[in-house]
Amino acid sequence: MKILLTGASGLVGSAFAQAATRRGHHVIGLVGAYAGTVPGLAAKRTLDLTDEAALTAVVLETFPEAIVNCAAISEPAHCDADPARAQALNVALPEHLARLTHHLSAKLIHLSSEQVFDGTSAEAYTVKSTVKPLNLYARQKAESERLVLAAAPLMSVTLRIPLLTGNSLTAQRSLHERLFAAWAAGQTPHVYTDEFRQPCTAGNLAELMVEILERNDVRGVFHWAGADLLSRHELARRIRAHFKLSETSAPLIAVTRADDPRAASKRPARLGLDLKPLAGVVKTPIETFAAQLDQFIIPPACRAWYFSA
Repeated sequence: MKILLTGASGLVGSAFAQAATRRGHHVIGLVGAYAGTVPGLAAKRTLDLTDEAALTAVVLETFPEAIVNCAAISEPAHCDADPARAQALNVALPEHLARLTHHLSAKLIHLSSEQVFDGTSAEAYTVKSTVKPLNLYARQKAESERLVLAAAPLMSVTLRIPLLTGNSLTAQRSLHERLFAAWAAGQTPHVYTDEFRQPCTAGNLAELMVEILERNDVRGVFHWAGADLLSRHELARRIRAHFKLSETSAPLIAVTRADDPRAASKRPARLGLDLKPLAGVVKTPIETFAAQLDQFIIPPACRAWYFSA
């Protein structure tokens, strides 16, 4: 299958390129400013994804059988800092891709977020739960879901995904990489004891995305995540323990949402996801956090610090 991949250099995009290539697919990756190699790509092209005319030309030239959209401004603070660009990449881009896939009769996978929910439910959110975003990023993701479904109802899949773990090309994108960078710089991360997430690796998500593209019976909006709902503090503690770091060399400060109510008002507290019905029909396994830990590597820039810690 010929696949056009946006956001190919990101945490999920690079994982998808490798997973799809292992399954024999031909992946053409679109990147922005990233100049390095992206393993798994048959071809890499640099493109401003906010330029709809240029994007349309590339899509019509390559004529893919599927488009996978991994491009986004995914940090809420970055969305707040540049809302216009965030709107272009988080909303206008997926809508445009959905229209193009409809025109080509191609498949589309678009990534949304667990953050479309407000985090107040003690129960896991189902695909039918009421969407109630708390911040601009989440509102944009919710809007993108609606627009993709309207433009390509018969050939699109939108996945609401959790906090992602794994090893990125830049070694700066995922949770353990950011923790290591902070510790190596002599910083003490503040981590919430009462904010819960259900992480999975980008690699596990990528395997699921490839499987979905290879099937003809999955369409609509679905959830995917790992097996364990854990506080951010517990996630950090388990990462530290896995790498046998001490509390002195890798300190953490436990905080609660009550410590900063203004920030907490824009951060969902508890984002557990019900993975049915997708989990009942796919072969891709749901990962435990223990299994995720075994895949993490020490970021290259932090290795000298790690071995001296």
